[in-house]
Amino acid sequence: MSSREIVLGRIRQALADVPANDNEYADAVTRDYLRVHGTRGPEETAALLADNLADYRAVVHRTDADGLPALLARLLAERGATSVLVPPELPEDWLRASEVTRVPDRAASSAYELEKADSVVTGCAVAIAETGTLVLDGSPDQGRRRITLMPDHHICVVRVPDQVVSSLPQALERLDPARPLTWISGPSATSDIELDRVEGVHGPRALEVVLLGGC
Repeated sequence: MSSREIVLGRIRQALADVPANDNEYADAVTRDYLRVHGTRGPEETAALLADNLADYRAVVHRTDADGLPALLARLLAERGATSVLVPPELPEDWLRASEVTRVPDRAASSAYELEKADSVVTGCAVAIAETGTLVLDGSPDQGRRRITLMPDHHICVVRVPDQVVSSLPQALERLDPARPLTWISGPSATSDIELDRVEGVHGPRALEVVLLGGC
């Protein structure tokens, strides 16, 4: 008897006295839980997102469309970045005030080439206020997952209020589970070794989030 057969046999034995349930999966679990905690307007939701992002040690900035190019240029300059990875359809206007070398997201690029870039600038798919989480889905303004993991500095632009939701259930309604979803809550960090927090282990050491108003 194989290990698989042993495991399945034990499962059948454990379920032997469980009554049959013909309900569809969608109806099998009661889903009358709260979809959002409290009542907030768009500005309050954006403020909650900013607070929770800051709790995760992300640096949050606010601007409008007119001020975005200058802000991105300043953030890259303060970081000392000379090169920045860009997704294929990052809006051209976003980096027009910056003189850094733009490195396109190419399938042929090696991990070594991507790692040499100082920063990466992306959009996002949705941002969750209650958890301080950004979700990227590989859309053309976000690029493939690997370009957000290799550089040590990630700037993510979130359109407010269009891309901001209060809760996880609301976010899931907007996302396609067939897409490559990357969930980001602050800079990459771990406390696995002796409970000492170490940043930059699995991705960027620094995360800056720009809340772009008026969208």
